[in-house]
Amino acid sequence: MLDGGGLYLILLAALTCPSPAAEPKQPSPEQRAVAYLAKEVPAWSRENHCFSCHNNGDAARALFAAKRLSFTIQNGVFDDTIEWLARPRAWDGNRGEPGFSDKKLARIQFAAALGAAFNTGLVGDKQALIEAAEMLLPDQAEDGAWPAGAGNPLGSPATYGPALATRMARRTLLHARQLAGDDRFRGPLSRADQWLLKAPVKSVIGAAALILAHSDSDGFAGSKQAADEKRGAAFETISAAQSSDGGWGPFKNSPPEPFDTALALLSLAEFRGTQDATNNHRTENLIVQGRVFLIKTQLPDGGWPETTRPPGMTSYAQHMSTSGWATLALLGITD
Repeated sequence: MLDGGGLYLILLAALTCPSPAAEPKQPSPEQRAVAYLAKEVPAWSRENHCFSCHNNGDAARALFAAKRLSFTIQNGVFDDTIEWLARPRAWDGNRGEPGFSDKKLARIQFAAALGAAFNTGLVGDKQALIEAAEMLLPDQAEDGAWPAGAGNPLGSPATYGPALATRMARRTLLHARQLAGDDRFRGPLSRADQWLLKAPVKSVIGAAALILAHSDSDGFAGSKQAADEKRGAAFETISAAQSSDGGWGPFKNSPPEPFDTALALLSLAEFRGTQDATNNHRTENLIVQGRVFLIKTQLPDGGWPETTRPPGMTSYAQHMSTSGWATLALLGITD
């Protein structure tokens, strides 16, 4: 039996012995993604002496979104990209890279990144964005679309396809029209609206592009009823296409991929708070399960496996664009 002195020593040891150090807090999936992109985005231009749609386009847009949300990003990460994006007339002189040197598509992707930089306050010259929008006009087809992804109309992270390309180009024109304060973009926007309303929404990409375009301007030119019906059909397409593990592939029953999942999540976010309680609950369940899939498929370095068409291929360009889109989905930013 311990005497009073022994008990005192034990209590004293318990009080003075340092407790085990608390485990350091693990970074969130969003923080890991942003840290990865902050390393990779500036690396391409420095190592290859040119600028890319995947690093300085899609991935940079995700970083600009993170900056707007007050994520910590080291000084200098944006410098080369901002200097490049702010000079639209130089874009066509970019050296490019084999397999991903479609200048028409590059204009759409760089213009989208420029718009995101402008929204973040990193570019202040509105004339640059207006100029970038004007550069997109000659590439619009007679039917109102921006053709992209030749040979694979479905689209992929780095090649977009016509539905996503049209939504992204249209978004730039909407932004430029607001800044310009005139009607020079009215006709092209109207034709894009009509094409989007006629385009099928059978694929996840097509459905997501329609929903995001509708949300960009709170509707389409023409019949509101027709636009709302098409938006509802697009929602049903995405809802029905979610796989059992929470992700989405390009079509219902397709194996899930990070890119299609990212687009589905971005479009579903546009329905939050706009439906009755039952549908809101349904939407939230879809989003929660989709986020779980994205987080589960995130790589140890913070990026995501590339989504390719056909699947299973290796492509740094698709890897970076996939990672950019997935990061935007986790951040909830539709740029």
